[in-house]
Amino acid sequence: MRISILGAGHAGTAVAADLSLRGHEVTLIKTSHAMHNKNFDYLIHNNGAVRLIEKDETRLAHIAHVTRDLSCISSTEIIIVYIQTNYHEQLIKRIKPYLRDGQILLLNPGYLSTAYVLKHCGDIKLTVVEAESSFIDCRISEPGTVSITFRNKRNPLGIFPANHREECEKKLNKLGYPFVYLPSVVDAALHNPNLIVHTIGGIMSIPRIEKTNGEYYMYREVFTPSVWSILEELDNEKMDVMEKLGCKRVPYVEACKFRNTLDDTRDAKEVFFWYANLPNPLKGPTRVDSRYITEDVPQGLVLLESLGLEYDVATPICSSLIDIASAALGRDFRLEGRTVERLGRDNLERIFQETGVGVYA
Repeated sequence: MRISILGAGHAGTAVAADLSLRGHEVTLIKTSHAMHNKNFDYLIHNNGAVRLIEKDETRLAHIAHVTRDLSCISSTEIIIVYIQTNYHEQLIKRIKPYLRDGQILLLNPGYLSTAYVLKHCGDIKLTVVEAESSFIDCRISEPGTVSITFRNKRNPLGIFPANHREECEKKLNKLGYPFVYLPSVVDAALHNPNLIVHTIGGIMSIPRIEKTNGEYYMYREVFTPSVWSILEELDNEKMDVMEKLGCKRVPYVEACKFRNTLDDTRDAKEVFFWYANLPNPLKGPTRVDSRYITEDVPQGLVLLESLGLEYDVATPICSSLIDIASAALGRDFRLEGRTVERLGRDNLERIFQETGVGVYA
C-alpha cells in the first residue's frame, strides 16, 4: 500500500521504517523544524536508510520517500499523523488542500481530533481513525538509528464514520499490525493512556526531574502507593465522563493490560508494573516542560474537564492537576487546551450520533 506518515520523530520514523520492511511504499514527511532535524537530514542524505534495533537484532530499512512536501499525501491511501496533538488542528488545516475523497486519516493518538477534521475538512469524504497509543515504544538513539523497546500486543482503534468501518478495517489490516476495533473514536480518544499516566507521572515527578535532570525512570519510581491512589481517582473521573457519553466503563489498568499482553489471566495492575520494569527502559522526562505535561495536560486533562463541565460530571482531581501544572509552568493550560468549544459542539454531536454513543444518541 502507499502510506504517508506525517511527523518524523521517534515513532513516525520507527513506523515508517517498520512499514517499509513490510513491503509498503512509505512517504515520511517532516511537518516542522522544531525537533529531530539531525535525524531527518541523515535520512535525506542516506536514501531513507534507518537502522531498527530490537531485542539485540538490527534490521536495515529504506523508506521510499523522505520529504517536507505535504502535497505528497495526495497520492497515498492511508495517512498516519504522528505529531503532538497540540498541533493537530494546525496540521489538519495545512493538509486540507491535498486530501481527497476515500483516504484514511489515522491519528496516533487522537484525543478526539476527529472533531477538528469535521471542523475543517467536512466537505471531504474521509475515514478518520483514532488510535489509543503508538504501536511502537522507541527512541531515536542517533541519526538514522531507532531503538525499539516495546510493541503493543493489541492496537485498539476507533473508526469514524461507522458506515466506513468494514472497508476501512480491510485496508488497515493490510498494514500488518495487531489491530482491534473499538465501538467509536470516543473510546479510543479517552483511553489514550497518556491522559492518565503521563499527566500524573509528569506532575508528581517535578522534584525528581529538577533534581536529576531526567536521570530517573518515571514508570518505575513515581507510582508509589499514594500516587497510585491519585491515579485511580483520576481514572474514576474519566470513567464517569465516558459512562455519561455512553461508553463502556473500562479502568486504565485494564486498557493497559489489553494493549500490553495477550494473557488475559494476568492481574492488570501487575501488568502495569511488569511493563514499568521491562529491560532498557526509557529515562525521564528530562524537563518539567516536556510533552508529558505540555501536551497531555492541555490536550488530555483539559478535554476531560471540559467534557465533564458540558455534561455535568464532576472532575475535581482532573481540575486540581490542571491547576498544579499551570502553576508549576507559569502558564494557563486551559487557555491553550482542547475544549468542547474549540472542537465544536456540532462536530461532537455528529460524532456521538454517528457512533451511537453519547448524550445525543
